[in-house]
Amino acid sequence: MKFLFVSPEALSLDLAYRIVQEGHEVKFCVQSETEKDVGDGFVEKADKWEDHVLWADVIVFDDIGFGRAAEKLRAEGKKVVGGSAYTDRLESDREFGQNELARAGVSTLQGRTFSDFEEAINFVQANPSRYVIKPSGKAQNDKELLFVGQEADGNDVINVLAHYKKHWSSKIRVFQIQQFASGVEVAVGAFFNGKDFVKPINVNFEHKRLFPGDIGPSTGEMGTLVFWTHQSRIFGLTLEKMKQQLVESGYIGYIDINCIANGTAIYPLEFTSRFGYPTISIHMEGITGQWGQFLYSIASGQSVELEAKKGFQIGVVIAVPPFPFTDDKTFRKFSEDATVLFKQPDMAGVHLGEIKKDGSDWRIAGRSGYALVVTGSGITTEEARRQAYSRVANIMIPNMFYRTDIGAKWIKDSDLLLSLGYL
Repeated sequence: MKFLFVSPEALSLDLAYRIVQEGHEVKFCVQSETEKDVGDGFVEKADKWEDHVLWADVIVFDDIGFGRAAEKLRAEGKKVVGGSAYTDRLESDREFGQNELARAGVSTLQGRTFSDFEEAINFVQANPSRYVIKPSGKAQNDKELLFVGQEADGNDVINVLAHYKKHWSSKIRVFQIQQFASGVEVAVGAFFNGKDFVKPINVNFEHKRLFPGDIGPSTGEMGTLVFWTHQSRIFGLTLEKMKQQLVESGYIGYIDINCIANGTAIYPLEFTSRFGYPTISIHMEGITGQWGQFLYSIASGQSVELEAKKGFQIGVVIAVPPFPFTDDKTFRKFSEDATVLFKQPDMAGVHLGEIKKDGSDWRIAGRSGYALVVTGSGITTEEARRQAYSRVANIMIPNMFYRTDIGAKWIKDSDLLLSLGYL
């Protein structure tokens, strides 16, 4: 089959390359000028994706922002994996996402959306409490701008809002002030074929901070622990209730809700209406079937079930400077064209981030420093961690870094979720 990938920042390279390895044809269109070399030597590139629509059997949009295009192509009879205008908005407009969850009968945290920093400061002063600042729109992609308040009177949030007003007001146009909730952070996701969720579903635990112990700036993700299940109370209380809205929007693809679970309720925090990164690479560790056939099946609206390993999968992000920040000077000095070396010729569990191939050499590409995702599986979390980190130890990249504690909190988190009745 023929697959056309449309990718603003080359994030789905790993999946595209897997489909090539399965024997399918792939054209990979990268839109960002700074990421154009990502995937060179691994997949065939295309400059303008619109020129290859008739060629493709399946079109894959790997990020939000293509909802209208996806709907138009589906109306023309094309098989598309990717968004809809509705699901794009679920992720990009936090207030809309929370309102839609409430409309579906899901418990939500109190929050307000602002476009004026002074108004937000006045709100926190008048309603002292612990809050989280969450940029909306394009600014939410800069994870370091998310701020989790620590003070019960909200004074730290007030100070950060004043700083953002002075230095970031041109970038943060819309943001949400959300009530803080303590508990276990857990996400649940599933593929959707336009009619129903595909089983099994995926329960995952993200590690967003840069350093072990959840210290430092938010990065999106530094690694994740996942497992697959056919039944989940977390799913039933959150994502499953969105089924009718997803059907009405014509959505086909993967969708995920990140939540906080505590003794009061389970509260969704945000949608991911697309593949997650590094989540999709960890899925590839856990799913034993053929990805090309699976994507074709859900794009066709067919009922299908995933074949998943038992136990757990771990994914560890290997990064180089300037990750998680954007700094071309630092990238050029420390990381540009750096070679990826393997102590032993074993690449099991090694997944492509921003990488290109130069002859037989793997080299760092793009500009972000998001280099590789290394995965492992096991019946227990310790077995999965052991396999993943043994694979990490086989890799050498100048200035590489990674978290050493991915999945280590499972014993504590699972005990809490079990005691609360969510597992």
